[in-house]
Amino acid sequence: MKKGFLLSIFILIIFVSCKKDKDAKINIFPVEKDKELGAQMDAYINSDSSGMVVLREDQYPISYGRLKQIRNYILASGKLKYKNDFPWKVTIIRDDNTLNAFATPGGYMYVYTGLIKYLESEDHLAGVMGHEMAHADRRHGTSQMSKQYGVETLFSLVLGQNKGMLGQMTEGLLSLKFSREDENDADDYSVQYLCQSSAEYSADGAAGFFEKLLASGSGSNTPAFLSTHPSEDDRVKNIKAKASSLGCSVTEKNPNGFQQMKQELGF
Repeated sequence: MKKGFLLSIFILIIFVSCKKDKDAKINIFPVEKDKELGAQMDAYINSDSSGMVVLREDQYPISYGRLKQIRNYILASGKLKYKNDFPWKVTIIRDDNTLNAFATPGGYMYVYTGLIKYLESEDHLAGVMGHEMAHADRRHGTSQMSKQYGVETLFSLVLGQNKGMLGQMTEGLLSLKFSREDENDADDYSVQYLCQSSAEYSADGAAGFFEKLLASGSGSNTPAFLSTHPSEDDRVKNIKAKASSLGCSVTEKNPNGFQQMKQELGF
């Protein structure tokens, strides 16, 4: 009876808080769980069992410097709710054949060398990173997980019980699929993050990436981190329309550091 009563109160609190925030989604994870899940995933990725080759920052200082430059620019937009709560750690994964980047709950970001090799402009990379940071800041990951798992299971997790389940969820984050709404939301915020008065990057940078996919006939093989819905063509139009409506700069800057990063990585 006590457990059922607490569960009812918990659900009611979540419902009321979401009603107060029109942009909120049902997410029964507290923000602290986002950070805990992200830290566990980071430990897993950096372990031998993950099978991923993580590049060390001291061996690739230029590449990490460029990624941090982009990250810091996005954080300076003032648009991230959890700017000071999440670590926003960036990690490069060596896989030259994989077009991928992703961010886990709690603000841990991973970029594959295959994506850096594929891109022609740092503006496009900034657009992709903005998209991924939006997924973390908007808490899309744990929101999707709230839909996938039973309420009682997640409630016990929030109370610090069922710790074994937390490990299973952590590994499941690697294959997490976002909804059409989440993808559109991340695209939208990517533009907002890059739309700044200093205009170091083109605000529609993510659109440039999609345009290259379409031009090369790779649209049907869009990387999992950007999903396949809505269509690449629609996303280009939506991103450009958002930048136009905000009066953002859409002139590509492509700093010289991007080519230096590619050279350091062997491209």
